[in-house]
Amino acid sequence: MNMIHPELNPPQAAQIGAAIEARRAQLIENTRALVAAASPNPPGDVSAAARVAQQLLQAIPGVDIRVHETAPGIVNLVACIDSGKPGRRLVFNGHLDTFPIGADLGWTVNPLGGEEREGRLYGRGVSDMKAGIAASIAAATLLAERKQDWCGQVAITLAGDEETMGQLGTHWLLSHVAESRGDAMVCGDVGSPRVVRFGEKGLMWIEVRASGKPAHGAHVHKGINAIDRLRTALDALQRLESLPVQAPEAIGTAIAQASAVSEALSGAGESGVLQRVTVNIGTIEGGVSPNLVPTSALARGDIRLPIGVSTAQVDQFLHTHLDPMEGIEWKIVQRYDPTFTAPEHEIVQRALAASALVTGETPVANMRVGASDARLYRAVGIPTIVLGCTPYGMGGPDEHVVVEELVNVAKIHALLAFGYLSPGNTAAR
Repeated sequence: MNMIHPELNPPQAAQIGAAIEARRAQLIENTRALVAAASPNPPGDVSAAARVAQQLLQAIPGVDIRVHETAPGIVNLVACIDSGKPGRRLVFNGHLDTFPIGADLGWTVNPLGGEEREGRLYGRGVSDMKAGIAASIAAATLLAERKQDWCGQVAITLAGDEETMGQLGTHWLLSHVAESRGDAMVCGDVGSPRVVRFGEKGLMWIEVRASGKPAHGAHVHKGINAIDRLRTALDALQRLESLPVQAPEAIGTAIAQASAVSEALSGAGESGVLQRVTVNIGTIEGGVSPNLVPTSALARGDIRLPIGVSTAQVDQFLHTHLDPMEGIEWKIVQRYDPTFTAPEHEIVQRALAASALVTGETPVANMRVGASDARLYRAVGIPTIVLGCTPYGMGGPDEHVVVEELVNVAKIHALLAFGYLSPGNTAAR
């Protein structure tokens, strides 16, 4: 799995790595500047972060930047660097919005301060994913300074809407801006420098409503309990987890080979979850008093689909099992199918080779449990990987990344970019 392409030989890699290392202080400062520009979603206003990102991009020699505001406060940036020679286009993608700041969660540092201590960099959104953006910008800057060493184009696409499914962010860019597309995409979203994520599970969000007949709680024989009906429906919904999975053999092999490294970073049991349907009932509402038979109840759930199970199959299951139930209505409010880039694809292999050279350890290729904008690129046929910093405290207090990992991610992004865009590598767009 970990082949090193001829263009990515150790001496060249050492030069590129040293050039990124020399930018360590600037890389940290750029990350801190992005963190200081609050962009919580909700409400979703990323204007301040977009202004900072634009300033960082403007420092890249010869860059062309376009700004697309798709709704008030939702600002998307597309920056292009042309080598002046024909070749491929490589895209670095990131998102500017973050989870809510959560100032009341018990932070021990200023959530917008970008504090660095004991080799760690703190702040809301630093892992998800402002450190990754800073790493990609550092890599792109080095490419812009060494145009003689590569061919084609580099694009950086920064989306203003990812946390709420990306309709006004990456999805909009892919539909309206030709420069946002390329021959391959690299995303610095959360993960690990040692794990190249080549795919992710699909998603369906469901609402299930139950209706009943009112009665006093002591006279249950006169009423119909909506919560009881809902419980029966949710029991059926849970049986989705037993759906058979028909995945390509290469997917299961990659997950198995990655298990030891990936689970140490992402939690025991990840490998199993990646290969089956999961159902999480996130909210339940119903009833007004313990001594009244409830007449309505509502549950909302999150269904995740592995490679080998489609949203159409889940639809069929739901129609078969829920439609016959009296007093039950359901609807899907969000949906998309699982996506993946073949583990043997060049962009995956180059990322593995770059990671091995930078970290000195054996990296692995694996699927990703959570959602990212990578799925939108794969959905339009663009080979895509996710490789970023390991997240600590993501969504909670004291979110942070390890500074050494931040620098390593920038090195890996640069190395795989120089290799992928090396002279002689061409592809029609």
